Amino acid sequence: MTSKNASSALDDSALPTIDPEAQRKNLEHRDLGRDPERLAMKYEKMRSSAFVFLRGACSLYYDALPQVPSLVQAPLAWCCGDLHFENLGSYQGADGQAHFDLNDFDESMLAPCTWDISRLLSSLICGASTLKAQPDEIKQVVEECLNGYREALRKGKAQSIELGCATGMIKTLLEDVAKRKRADFLDLRTNKKNGRRQIRLDGIKALPVTPEVRAQVETFMASFAKTQQDAHFYEVIDVARRIAGTGSLGLLRYVILVKGKGSPDNNYLLDLKQAQSSALQHRLSQLSIHQPTWRDEATRVVTLQNRMQASDNPFISPVTFQDHPCVFKRLHPSEDRVAIGRWGPHLEHLLHVARAMGQLSAWSQLRSSGRQGSAAADELIAFAEDEAWFRELHQVAYYMAEVTERQWQAFLKCPPSQK
Repeated sequence: MTSKNASSALDDSALPTIDPEAQRKNLEHRDLGRDPERLAMKYEKMRSSAFVFLRGACSLYYDALPQVPSLVQAPLAWCCGDLHFENLGSYQGADGQAHFDLNDFDESMLAPCTWDISRLLSSLICGASTLKAQPDEIKQVVEECLNGYREALRKGKAQSIELGCATGMIKTLLEDVAKRKRADFLDLRTNKKNGRRQIRLDGIKALPVTPEVRAQVETFMASFAKTQQDAHFYEVIDVARRIAGTGSLGLLRYVILVKGKGSPDNNYLLDLKQAQSSALQHRLSQLSIHQPTWRDEATRVVTLQNRMQASDNPFISPVTFQDHPCVFKRLHPSEDRVAIGRWGPHLEHLLHVARAMGQLSAWSQLRSSGRQGSAAADELIAFAEDEAWFRELHQVAYYMAEVTERQWQAFLKCPPSQK
């Protein structure tokens, strides 16, 4: 396909017509079986802006990707799948350091390497108001992010961002994480009385569970504890339904307060979350891009997270709970995500972080290159030298941002049922 044809495939006349009723049915099918109370929260959040809608309707984004060379002829790579500017943040790696990296792998799949960066760029455009940025500023931010991605691929060496080498606002974030005491985090999520903590049921981060569900979680934890060196660490103190994210709201998910290294200030909060099929699966099947066979969806998520991040997460496991594959991990504060919108309307901050985001996307793909069908590093390096996809991806980002805006408007006209 020539650049002229590619351009015509991305102009306004080529924008898809959104059928609100068909879109409603699509979302309802994807969300079938979710907890109605948290599903209602998801749909209410998605009403707030096109950016939040993008976060909650990942499958719609990929189903609408245009058939252009930069998206269908790019080398295959392991992709995060749901890459947007709020899905990067800090975590403590197995090396004991706080890292800044991609940190959500629920949708991770083998896909054309440009899919992640296209979604990240579109999120920057859709999220301009969240970022407190004007259109001309967002254009610069998009260019800086894409340049960071391309240059990192061209160098062909996966790097990482930890406190020792971080700069700017990312360094500030990691410094804050390093200074935080466990008790401070626990105080944000729990109430303490007579030396004993309970999860705070505030309707914002947590909701109550039934006695039956609590008993099920306790039974699961007792069984899991038997496989660990320190079984007493997993002694359950309290359980609640967890409220977090957008796209996953309504899935089976619990926050579990355990004894940890001692009550009350060395307790730990753990996250037990259902894993479902990736939102990319339908579009990848249409393109005949085959995936490895995983034991279950939780194994896929955990395997790819450890493969793509700079340092292994020291506490993450694929487990089964009530016949559902789940990811079981230590809970990290959502505030440690890169909420750059709260850093103020400073273009230099946005440019710095956007470049780092592009680099991190490339580094995760280089780190996992040559594995189970993904392109080798040499192929990614050669791809980065090509100008055609690089120019076209600017158009893709703005095209998909406009598609998302139209999908959001259709959502407002015809919202899904919450049952």
